[in-house]
Amino acid sequence: MNVQVAEKFISIDGEGPHAGELAAFIRFKGCNLNCTYCDTKWANVKNCTAAEESAEDLVRWVRDEGIDNVTLTGGEPLLQKDIQHLISALLDQGCRVEIETNGSIDLAPFCEDPKHRPVFTVDCKLMSSGAACVRAMRPENYRLLNGHDSVKFVCGSLEDLKRAQAIIAKYDLDQICHVFLSPVFGEISPKTIVAFMKDKRLNGVRLQLQLHKMIWNPAARGV
Repeated sequence: MNVQVAEKFISIDGEGPHAGELAAFIRFKGCNLNCTYCDTKWANVKNCTAAEESAEDLVRWVRDEGIDNVTLTGGEPLLQKDIQHLISALLDQGCRVEIETNGSIDLAPFCEDPKHRPVFTVDCKLMSSGAACVRAMRPENYRLLNGHDSVKFVCGSLEDLKRAQAIIAKYDLDQICHVFLSPVFGEISPKTIVAFMKDKRLNGVRLQLQLHKMIWNPAARGV
């Protein structure tokens, strides 16, 4: 079985606990959500150009590039039918595999085999993403996370920040994984987020800015 690859490239991780490190990015076609602020809508449309590639082809590409960190992103990578085969193959090659997932997919099937469990960055959608995205969230995933994983809250308003604070407290996220607050690009000032963190004493929570949008044009692909 093959997966649908919209693009692949080498860059730095723009966010998360490994921000600033080199990573091999594999972006997959298709997503089951339609967030208002999505910056990769082009990869989600049905007529998006995508290459059918096998896990073996992608493992070979990563190995030839000489990169240890692999980020599987989208779109929604966990929608790909053969994604676990690719994850396992990359892990068997000694790669660190990070899945950027939108929070609506059940993570349990990907956690059954500890040897072939990837690192998860789970996006928890808030109202700035759209009400349908919020309804699609699966909070039961949080019990599957560990200290290598992350939960990311993309915030566009003070109400988003308040909701993020409530979810962090309800599920003790700051005690079990990395937690990041990130601004919707151009919608809320990072200063506002920092002020909120100070006011609410959000220990164990980090402000996250997207490095790739600061280094390159925010609309640039393949960076």
